Amino acid sequence: SFYTRRCITEDLSWSLVTVPHLTDLCLQHIAHNFEKNPILNYLLPEHQKKVVDRLSTSLPLTVTANTVSHEEYWKRCCMERWQVCDITNYGDSWKRMFFERHLENVLKFFIPNTTDPQQILELIPLCKGYVRKLELNQFLPPLQVEQKEEGNDLSDTEDDAEIPVVYTHHYDLKDLITALPHLEELHLVYGVKSCGMNFEWSLFNFTELDCSNLAAAVKICRNLKVFKLTQSKVDDDKIKLLARNLQHHPCLLELDLSHNLIRDHGAQALGKLISHSRLETLNLCNNQICHLGAQALAQGLAESSTLTSLNLRLNFVEDKGGEAIGRALLTNTSLKCLHLGSNNLSEPTAAVFSQVLAQNTTLTSINFSCNHLGLDGGKQLLKGLANNKTLTELDLRHAEVEQETDFRIHEIVWANREAVRLGSLQHPTTEPL
Repeated sequence: SFYTRRCITEDLSWSLVTVPHLTDLCLQHIAHNFEKNPILNYLLPEHQKKVVDRLSTSLPLTVTANTVSHEEYWKRCCMERWQVCDITNYGDSWKRMFFERHLENVLKFFIPNTTDPQQILELIPLCKGYVRKLELNQFLPPLQVEQKEEGNDLSDTEDDAEIPVVYTHHYDLKDLITALPHLEELHLVYGVKSCGMNFEWSLFNFTELDCSNLAAAVKICRNLKVFKLTQSKVDDDKIKLLARNLQHHPCLLELDLSHNLIRDHGAQALGKLISHSRLETLNLCNNQICHLGAQALAQGLAESSTLTSLNLRLNFVEDKGGEAIGRALLTNTSLKCLHLGSNNLSEPTAAVFSQVLAQNTTLTSINFSCNHLGLDGGKQLLKGLANNKTLTELDLRHAEVEQETDFRIHEIVWANREAVRLGSLQHPTTEPL
C-alpha cells in the first residue's frame, strides 16, 4: 500500500474574478501601445470599444483622427477641453465638433509672419472629412511692422523705398478652405476680440489683398452654402470684387454682410448678384445704403426668382428706396421676409406697400419698425391688408402709427397666423417615416 499526501494551500483572497482574461490583457496592451501601433480596425467591434475606452485623450491627432471613429472617445476629448459642448450645432457629432473647434482655435490665434503655416496645412488631412462649418469671430493681423528698407521679399508692393509699409494682411484661407470638401458654412470677422488697451485701428483692417484672396477662395469653394463676412469694414470696392466672384456660384444660399461700410455702388453689385445666383437670404443690416443702392437691389428683386429674405435694417434708403423695393414686390414672387426697420421711411413708402399687401401673395413678414410712417401711413397699410391672407408678421413698433390702426392691423395679421397654424396642423408637411 502507499500513502498519498495532499497539500492544499489556500489564499482566501484568491478568486477567478481577479484573474484577467488573456483577451483583456491583450486589449490593455494594444491600448497602452496605441500610439506606436494603432491596430483598432483589426479588432472585433466589442474589442474595439474596450480599447477606445482605455485610450488617452492626449494621443496625437495624427494617430486618432482617421483611426478612431467612436463618438464616446471624441465626447471625452470635447468635454475635457471645452466647458460648453452643444452637439446640436455640429450635426449631433462629437467628432465633427472636436475638429471644427480645434481648427477654429488654431485659425483664431494664427499670427501671420509668426505662426508656422505648416501648422494648419498639417491639420487638413486629419480634419477634412469632418469639417462642415468654420466660425472665426477674430482673425489676427501680423504682430510687427515690416519696413521696406529692411529688404524683405514682401516689399515689391510699394515703390517708395523711404516710406515704411505696414503689412496687415491676414492668413490666406485659400489653401485651407478649398481643401475641405464638406465645408458648407464660413463665418468671418476680420478683427481682434478683447484687445483692451492695445487697441489700434490696424487690428481691424480687411485689406485689398485679404479681399482678393478671400474672393478667390469662396469662388473655388463649390459646396459653400452660407457665407458671413461681418464687422470687417467691408466697403464698396471690396464688395464689388466679392460679388463678382460669387456670381453663378452653384450652392451659395445665404450671404450675411451686416455691420460693414457698404454704400450704393456696393449695393448695385449685390443687386446684380441677386439676379445672377441662387441666393435665398441676403443680410445687409447696418450699412450705408441710400436710395440708389436700394433701387439697384429692387431691380435685382424684380428679376430674381430665388431670394426669400432681405434685411436692410439700419440703412438710409428713405422713401425713394422704399418705394422702389415696394414696386419690385408687385411682380416678385419669391421674397417672404423683408426688414426695412430704421430707414427713415414715411407715408409714400406705406402707400406703395398698401398695393403690395393687396396683390402680393408670397410675403409673410415685413418689418417697418423705427420709421415715420405716421397716421396716414398706418391707414394705407390697413387698407392694403383688407383681403390679405398670407402676411403673418408686420412689425410697426415706433413707426408712429395710430394705436387703433395698429390694433386692427394686429388683428388681421394674427388671424392670418392662426389660419396658417391650423392649416399646418390639418395638412402636416413632414412625411411619415
